[in-house]
Amino acid sequence: MSSFTDDELDRYARQLVLPQFGGLGQQRLKSARVAVVGAGGIGSAVIPALAGAGVGALTIIDGDRVELANLHRQPLYRSAEIGMAKARPASDWVLARNPHVAVNAVAERIDPANAAGLLAEHDLVIDGTDNFATRLLVSDTAVALGLPLLSAAAQQFQGQVAIFTGRPCYRCFVGDAFDADDCDNCAELGVLGATVGSVGAYAALIAIRALAGMADDRGTLHLFDAAALEWRRIRLLADPACKSCSSEAA
Repeated sequence: MSSFTDDELDRYARQLVLPQFGGLGQQRLKSARVAVVGAGGIGSAVIPALAGAGVGALTIIDGDRVELANLHRQPLYRSAEIGMAKARPASDWVLARNPHVAVNAVAERIDPANAAGLLAEHDLVIDGTDNFATRLLVSDTAVALGLPLLSAAAQQFQGQVAIFTGRPCYRCFVGDAFDADDCDNCAELGVLGATVGSVGAYAALIAIRALAGMADDRGTLHLFDAAALEWRRIRLLADPACKSCSSEAA
């Protein structure tokens, strides 16, 4: 425990007493660097949970601005912050609640030119974006960099969460048909705010389990049906012809 300050020992006391977590798990979180791509609905649940748990460094990447229609599912933001770049108030929220977390706010959209530079040197990438083109870009970049990727999404009353390390990858799951920018997202299909929050909190739990060395959830897709209040799991298989993670791609 010598690596923790008195403030940290008090702050994380309820986690430190957990036998499955303890000081080793807390130290692993403190040493972790996590990139969160998308500070929207999923990010609004993931970012506070990871900051509160004591992840050492967070990079928040989002080029969008706060809109009134965001607020029902993005509790990181206030009405007074409408029009602001999301990465800024999101990082301010973290710093105001846990000064032990180093935060890097990146108020720009991730794209093929900057993706590798933004994601490199992290221990985990969490994707909470709302379109397939960006998700596939983030996945392909994580595969190329050898980084684990936790992908989470929600729309209407449905949600999905999965963590990928190498094979299978996210592209194995969705295929190559969704690289276009105009695929459906929650702006067209709608979403219940509490559904997004539930999926985001679940994603944060999987992230903490992975970072703390508590469990290996790789390759399992977790599906949430908010209307039925049911979770189910599906084992994902690698696509032998995947253009991102297959031996041919390598």
